Amino acid sequence: MPLTREGIAFRIARDLPDGSFVNLGVGIPTLVARFVPPDRTILIHSENGILGAGPKAAPGEEDPDLVNANGDYVTLMPGASLFDHALSFTMIRGGHLTHAVLGALQVSRRGDLANWRIPGPRVPGVGGAMDIAVGAQQVWVATTHTTDQGEPKIVEECTYPLTAARCVRRIYTDLAVLRVEGEHLVLEELAPGVTVEEVLQRTSTRLTVPDGVPTMEVPAEFAGIPLLAS
Repeated sequence: MPLTREGIAFRIARDLPDGSFVNLGVGIPTLVARFVPPDRTILIHSENGILGAGPKAAPGEEDPDLVNANGDYVTLMPGASLFDHALSFTMIRGGHLTHAVLGALQVSRRGDLANWRIPGPRVPGVGGAMDIAVGAQQVWVATTHTTDQGEPKIVEECTYPLTAARCVRRIYTDLAVLRVEGEHLVLEELAPGVTVEEVLQRTSTRLTVPDGVPTMEVPAEFAGIPLLAS
């Protein structure tokens, strides 16, 4: 059973160490803020000027000045600080973020990241994604393993325009957790009920598969729907 979007975010939150400074990108990454373990001090950074962003605001409690990368209204955690855009990107470019969790259109076996456009359609621009991808000390990807059409997102070589080369360290999908190790991808964990063979079928590059790949520990409500036959 593949994980839900919330399941991917939950699994990532469990790996963030105490004392982290973490930027959360658009899409699934913004959900990570909901699942930060209460016994850890993890400060969520938003490039529009927040350090210490909390989960989404409850209906009726929205502050129009507090938004995340999705444009969702968010809350502030105790000790949060606000600053201008220039200072926010000084933090990013200065290497002060320990982690960035970004979405992806494609990730190559070497950790190349493409996450801002597909060939053809006009888009406004890459925004701050390039700065974040090269400025964070560790870049983790949160994504579904395949597109809505069933095309693999984990590939030998990216065919979409790159955001940054060799920047990704870990990939969290609805099927598995993968680690980038030099020129190779290592399969670290499987979603509950997902087999190694199913992951291999939905990945278009070679994976190193250790003996006895463990199953992710996630709440049952974060299991998705059965995989369709490929």
